[in-house]
Amino acid sequence: MRVSSSRTFLREYGPFALLVLVALAGWEFAARLKLVPAFILPAPTAIWTALMEQKELLFGEHLPATLQEVLLGFVLSAACGMLLGTGMHMFTPVEKALYPLLVISQTIPLIALSPIFIMWFGYTLWSKVAVVFLTAFFPVVVGTFDGLRKSGAMYKELLLTLGATRWQILRKTQIPPALPSLFSGLKLSMVYCVIGATIGEWLGGSRGLGYFSRRMAGNLQSAEMFAAVFLLSALGIILFLFIVLLEKIILQKRGIHR
Repeated sequence: MRVSSSRTFLREYGPFALLVLVALAGWEFAARLKLVPAFILPAPTAIWTALMEQKELLFGEHLPATLQEVLLGFVLSAACGMLLGTGMHMFTPVEKALYPLLVISQTIPLIALSPIFIMWFGYTLWSKVAVVFLTAFFPVVVGTFDGLRKSGAMYKELLLTLGATRWQILRKTQIPPALPSLFSGLKLSMVYCVIGATIGEWLGGSRGLGYFSRRMAGNLQSAEMFAAVFLLSALGIILFLFIVLLEKIILQKRGIHR
């Protein structure tokens, strides 16, 4: 059984792992031969050394600050996005009024809005959370709305003739089939939350991995900057995998297969 699982794991992820190892080896080789200046592209070993040297500052101060912004922004995005997506599905006037505004909101560069949020909220946690929210809100709304719109149509007329209310139809026949689409929006939203937090910290932060990477870039300390970027990437991957695991558990309990 274990041999079969190992073979399945190697078949699924072996090519990716091999590609990463080859890329890291080539990167290290090029850096050691000084084919690229170290201040432009430091070696992976130099990045790891910088990560270990700065671990107390990175893990003790900047990573918790970024994680707080990401989680607060995600919770707000998920809650408001699901409510609004459901409202747009249930009430056509709400869809007609708000859907164009949602699309327009995604065309505005976040760099242009960050100073506005700083004027409104100051250099506080909430200016960064506002950037995260605006970045991650749209995928949840669209995932919820599209999932509900495409689910349960065949049972709707039958249940209406049996006296079911719109909320009963929504709860029993539309939400369960819409869960895969909703989780797709949540996974995108989680990744966007990390991006939004980084942008907010770059433009107006005093803590966080984005702020740390900006400060290191200004000092031409590229190894430390890449260490912060590595942590941001790892944070996004871990949180994304958490949503994937949550999706698998919930869909399996409901007997839904993707």
